[in-house]
Amino acid sequence: MVGRFFALLLKDPLASGAVLVTLGSVVAIAMAWGFQIFGGFQPCPLCLLQRNPYYAGVVLGLLAWFFARSENLRWVAIVALLVAAGGFLYGGGVGIYQAGAEWEFWMGPNDCAAGGSMELGSASNMLQSLSTTKVVSCSVAQLRIFGLSFAGLNVIYAAGMVFVTLCGLVLPRKS
Repeated sequence: MVGRFFALLLKDPLASGAVLVTLGSVVAIAMAWGFQIFGGFQPCPLCLLQRNPYYAGVVLGLLAWFFARSENLRWVAIVALLVAAGGFLYGGGVGIYQAGAEWEFWMGPNDCAAGGSMELGSASNMLQSLSTTKVVSCSVAQLRIFGLSFAGLNVIYAAGMVFVTLCGLVLPRKS
């Protein structure tokens, strides 16, 4: 069963890589939104920045899959996957920066805090908003899973996405 799965993936690694980039990006976005909506974890600006490569990965993966099926336009699929790999590298780099700030290896950004929108209509509204607004720092891990924060987990996930993307680009087609 596993052998058949890998044989199917290796039949056209470019198209398979495109599908896996799309699915992997959708899973990453779903997990991020799930922790936010159902877990109540509010993202900081660096967390939101780390989501962008996955949003782009959905589009680039679909674009690559579409063009991988055309013999004359496979180069477009290659470019799309290269851009996706670059995006995942960038997102992983931001994750390394944030995880390092959380572990106090270096200083985090001074202006990195997120919260709900404030209603500034009157002084009492502003005071009420200040008391209910949750400020999230980029330098403090909200949760650790196996000792890793969300940023640290993103580094590992982004590295896996880069690996999958590059495998789709370099593995030869099996006939």
